[in-house]
Amino acid sequence: MSKSVYYVVVFLLLGLFVGIAPARATSSPEAIGHIKKLEGSVKILRASKTVDAKLGDEIFMNDTLKSGTGAAMGVTFKDDTRVALGPDTEFVVDDFVYQPQKNKLSFGSRITKGTLQVISGTIAKLSPQSVKLETPTGTIGVRGTRFLVKVGK
Repeated sequence: MSKSVYYVVVFLLLGLFVGIAPARATSSPEAIGHIKKLEGSVKILRASKTVDAKLGDEIFMNDTLKSGTGAAMGVTFKDDTRVALGPDTEFVVDDFVYQPQKNKLSFGSRITKGTLQVISGTIAKLSPQSVKLETPTGTIGVRGTRFLVKVGK
């Protein structure tokens, strides 16, 4: 086999293997919101790691947001929902899908302790049944545009 034919065969085989190799899930998760206001000590628990929250940080699905004593935090989500956490609050977004062009809308979250104020965004306006907030004692279905939740210790 001549050298040029050998290189062509190797090149074609490499192309074949690269073409049929499964795509790796290397894409990073998509941010669902970001921190607009921050006061005091706020932590983000993400994938079993805790980091100090900073103004402008992105928020991802399944992040746990924890505000310390005297702390507060404001988050704006992609659909323009605004959430304000008061002191000593734990809040998690379990489900967030914002694809209005495909009619895919969902906002599922939970508060385990503390105080939370929500000003609903586009998801609640287009599909109110798709917005849910769980508390230790029940689930809130969002029908209005603004509400306050306080969960005792």
